[in-house]
Amino acid sequence: MLSKEKIARINQLSKISKETGLTAEEAKEQSKLRSEYLQAFRKSMSNTLESVTVIDPEGNDVTPQKIKDIKNNKKRLH
Repeated sequence: MLSKEKIARINQLSKISKETGLTAEEAKEQSKLRSEYLQAFRKSMSNTLESVTVIDPEGNDVTPQKIKDIKNNKKRLH
């Protein structure tokens, strides 16, 4: 995940944007930080979803095949 400092800076730039508007340099920084944040978020979400096992009420594994395939590929790589 992103550092606390970067998240604080994203929030600070958002506040500035709402209050007075951003300079071109600040807008570029904001865009870069948002991209970093989204990349980190997507990676974290992927890792979470890849570790999920879905069990139905009868106790059967009903994990989608796509997730099972991703898990198997990761096992083969390690």
